[in-house]
Amino acid sequence: MPRIMARHLYGTVDLLILKIISSHGPLHGLAILDEIRQRSDDYLQVEDAALYPALHRLQKEGLLTSEWRISEKRRRAKFYDLTPAGRKELTRAVEAWKHHAGAVCKVLEIAWGDES
Repeated sequence: MPRIMARHLYGTVDLLILKIISSHGPLHGLAILDEIRQRSDDYLQVEDAALYPALHRLQKEGLLTSEWRISEKRRRAKFYDLTPAGRKELTRAVEAWKHHAGAVCKVLEIAWGDES
């Protein structure tokens, strides 16, 4: 199966970040990238150039907080965590994504989850 192209990820990176952090608690950027890659069986590969602006934007919007900590590799890293507003936005964004994906599947005349 080919990897998804970056242009197809546009608009979903925020959702992926919020979901990964909600599942794991505070994480640094590289851990977020690794988790997205692992959960998607290497299909989704978000680049640093997309991740860090998204993290900063989400923080500016009040959806994430951050603090400096020592990573598992004993390096100083900024760890991001969800705010209550971030949890609320995640719920809203997941529902919006379900509706969007379902509508696209209808237009393509495929069942949800069908790989045709």
